[in-house]
Amino acid sequence: MNDYARQDRRLLADLLLGEGPDAPTLCAGWTTRDLAAHLVVRDRRPDASAGMLIPALRPYGERVRRSTAALPYPELVGEVRNPPVWSPVSNPLTDGLANTLEFFVHHEDVRRAAPGWEPRPLPAGHQAALWRGVKLAARVALRRLGVPAEVVAEGFPPVRTGPAPRVRVTGDAGELALFFSGRQRAARVAIDGDPAIGDRLRRAKLGW
Repeated sequence: MNDYARQDRRLLADLLLGEGPDAPTLCAGWTTRDLAAHLVVRDRRPDASAGMLIPALRPYGERVRRSTAALPYPELVGEVRNPPVWSPVSNPLTDGLANTLEFFVHHEDVRRAAPGWEPRPLPAGHQAALWRGVKLAARVALRRLGVPAEVVAEGFPPVRTGPAPRVRVTGDAGELALFFSGRQRAARVAIDGDPAIGDRLRRAKLGW
């Protein structure tokens, strides 16, 4: 297991405390308190977090998240920082797979909602860990939209959908992670090729 998920979890917890409970995030309608509650529910309440995938359970999951958000903010962030070892998504066997992309994106959700941000320089190993998630997210998004495209990050084999890509999406693995998780406006990527398709990609509802 690599340490990148734990590293971003720790950095995010520090940032949440520093920003306070009412700071904006890139998640529409969510403050830092809301985002922290989402992560606590994801770690600790599999019954409620199932609503992220099953539409019929979403109202229940949202009620649990709102109840969790009512915790004192330092306690809430403490639970983000220290997930239980039994957690389905944060135990030592699943942490790297389930959380490397998740916590990178949510860390950037807070960082990039504030003015003056710049992309963080990431070591090659972290880029490679993110790229594993980007490949799947990009294929799922592009196939769902029916967009023939090529996704390129320096140092990695490109991802292609369709026999004749109409656009090329280029960026660092971290920027592509943000783009294909639905944070297109905050992701520094280049899109070359058919302008209409590029505009469609930038406006599409991607990721989570």
